[in-house]
Amino acid sequence: MRRAILPLKAACLACLTATPTLALEFSGWTEQRFSMFSSNTYQQAGNALGVTSRGTVSLLWTRLAPSERGSTGASWQWSVAQSVPPTALDRKGGDDRNLSLYFVFLPAQKVAELENSSIRRLLEAEEARVLMYVWGGQAARGSVLPSPYLGARGKTVVLRQAGTGSFNERVDLQADLRRAFGAMADSQLVGVAVSADSDDTGSAIDATIAGLRLN
Repeated sequence: MRRAILPLKAACLACLTATPTLALEFSGWTEQRFSMFSSNTYQQAGNALGVTSRGTVSLLWTRLAPSERGSTGASWQWSVAQSVPPTALDRKGGDDRNLSLYFVFLPAQKVAELENSSIRRLLEAEEARVLMYVWGGQAARGSVLPSPYLGARGKTVVLRQAGTGSFNERVDLQADLRRAFGAMADSQLVGVAVSADSDDTGSAIDATIAGLRLN
């Protein structure tokens, strides 16, 4: 009987100490165009998001609730059936990529001032820091590259090189924030966005993101 109790106690302890996760549903996210003549197609379907890009670029985003702003990690599955060619992700005007997940952070003292801002204003805010996890380009996995558009406010973290396939991802947002920007102990996660970009190469993307969770 004692041997049966010990594994049960261990299992209960694991349940109590496991990091809770928050599912982000793809429903009611807002598209931000960068040109009135260029727009991707997004299919929001709750757990999954379908993305089609045909020589176009745009961004789909959502604000986060106060209960989600303390998140320190994220996980998701993504797949690409049709891919852009390899590009230089740090070159303005030539940085096409299959998918990017943006995680937008603000210092705690700036959240109330900017929490109702558009994604464009958030990305332009001097205090914002943006991690962009990217499937695309030709840099090695784990590379941290400067953003050609956001300057010191944004960094690209390469997870997959250009190509097709299906993968599960798990990232440590706090560790990557420190690596990219230095200490940001009081930062809060205020927004998440998804982008696909095929306009520079005039190519096409068919992709899906599913099971996006924060922890």
